This record gives sequence, C-alpha cells and structure tokens, in this order.
Amino acid sequence: MYFTDRGIEELADRRGEETLTFEGLADAMRAFVDVHPEFEVAVERLATWLARPDDDPDL
Repeated sequence: MYFTDRGIEELADRRGEETLTFEGLADAMRAFVDVHPEFEVAVERLATWLARPDDDPDL
C-alpha cells in the first residue's frame, strides 16, 4: 500500500456513499489548488489523466 492510499481509503470510507459530478470534482480540485498552489502540477496531471482514460493502455 502506498502512503497516498491512506487518504484514498479515508475518502472512500467517509464519502463513498455520496454522488459527485465531474463538475463538482473540478470545483473541489480548483479550490484545493487555490489553497495549495504548490500542488498545481500534480492536480493538473491528475485532471488530465481522468479526462483521457482511453489514452492509457492499462485501463
């Protein structure tokens, strides 16, 4: 298990029953980058990866 899996597991445990749109996710990611601009590149890469799943042969 990667260290980041702990946060992912907490997210699934706490919010896993909720419904979220991609627009809602995009808003949350923008808000996160506003507070933590040092993570802008990582968030941008994640957003691009989520937007283009067909480009990844492992999916």
